[in-house]
Amino acid sequence: MKITLQLFGRFREFSAAPELDLDLPGIATVADFRAAFDAWAQAHWPAYAPALLKASAIATESALLRADSTLPSDGRLAVLPPVSGG
Repeated sequence: MKITLQLFGRFREFSAAPELDLDLPGIATVADFRAAFDAWAQAHWPAYAPALLKASAIATESALLRADSTLPSDGRLAVLPPVSGG
């Protein structure tokens, strides 16, 4: 599946662009996406830590998605890492 992934927070430190276009065959759910993206990130981003993705939410423009959610047909997703501040 072709995915356009918007990057936020710490994920922006790994990429010069705010979005990634990925071709991740055989994925249909958010759980599938997480596994495929984790493998991709480990292969392409030396400083990436899998715990960051585990703590992050996956969303569309209008909703947070659960692990068993079907991916949107347009393939547009965002990865939202946890934030802190004061």
